[in-house]
Amino acid sequence: MAVIAAEAIGVAHERAEDYAGLSIAELDQRIAEAKAKLGERLVILGHHYQRDDVVKHADLSGDSYGLSVDARKAAAEYIVFCGVHFMAESADILGRDDQTVILPDHTAGCSMADMADIEQLEEVWEELDEILGDAEAQVMPITYVNSTAAVKAFVGEHGGACCTSSNAEPIVRWAKSLRPKMLFLPDQHLGRYTAFAKLGIPLDKMLVWNPNLRYGGHTPEAIREAEVLLWAGHCSVHAQFRPAYIKAWREKHPEINVIVHPECTLGVTNEADYVGSTAYIIKTINEAPAGSMWAVGTEINLVNRLQSNNPDKTIVSVSPFACLCSTMYRIDPEELCWVLENLVEGKVVNQIAVPTAIKQKARLALERMLEIAGN
Repeated sequence: MAVIAAEAIGVAHERAEDYAGLSIAELDQRIAEAKAKLGERLVILGHHYQRDDVVKHADLSGDSYGLSVDARKAAAEYIVFCGVHFMAESADILGRDDQTVILPDHTAGCSMADMADIEQLEEVWEELDEILGDAEAQVMPITYVNSTAAVKAFVGEHGGACCTSSNAEPIVRWAKSLRPKMLFLPDQHLGRYTAFAKLGIPLDKMLVWNPNLRYGGHTPEAIREAEVLLWAGHCSVHAQFRPAYIKAWREKHPEINVIVHPECTLGVTNEADYVGSTAYIIKTINEAPAGSMWAVGTEINLVNRLQSNNPDKTIVSVSPFACLCSTMYRIDPEELCWVLENLVEGKVVNQIAVPTAIKQKARLALERMLEIAGN
């Protein structure tokens, strides 16, 4: 597990709560002043799902893995990651020894990442070893980057690799070429979509593994027959989309284009016109012709930003409800201002530091991904 150093150097300048009375204009000014004082020593990363009043201060915006790679290339000493916990961990894993990673709110987690607990994963591996004789020879573990550093380290230690929603296909192909089975975690929907829609692996060769049940809730015989074991995890945002929502949009607007993230259920991806990563969604809509209409199946902050950036198009959420990443939303301008002003005073608050032993093994999984799919 990563170590959260809330007050790593000195005494924190006030508390984040003490900034609550400041207006947005005051916060914007103080953030700008702190950034100017820190100069090239600082880089602020903003995930696409961040709220507008935070991401506008980012030096770089993107998806979780892309931002971690960008941070490693940056000359900055301090990396302030406006995202969630596993993203800051990845930045620390991939970053240089002279870089310090900070998460403005250390309670900003990810429900999907939390669904794959390292202790449960170790127990599952023991069960697979019991059933298959040699899990290491039979099962290739693949973890989505939306996972903890400890899970990445386990996967790296056992010969597996990480993947992103952009490169899941080549990673899964690689896994299939080396071992007869794979364990894909923590997002069952990305694993199912990739294995079925991209590689053509039959659905009846896949099992959803419930880590709370012995043998995942299956018989040893069923496990021996399966090719893909899907961890029973999901994204709380993308799981909210329904095929019925897409059908309703098509009935009202037959010309509408539907584009969704592969973390959605297979029923949703089957109904969509386009399926792809956050970067793919942004690129596709930005390059779409003026006057086109799009229903987007991903987090609402990004959907709204796409509409703002493409006023010549109509862009709506697939869902009639606001699909918000509540943990991502925890980071606010007050906390960003707090960590920056502490840095100006030479004090680090909310540092994310992955223990060396875990970092080395987790880096193996990430480096294998780069070797297989490229940067």
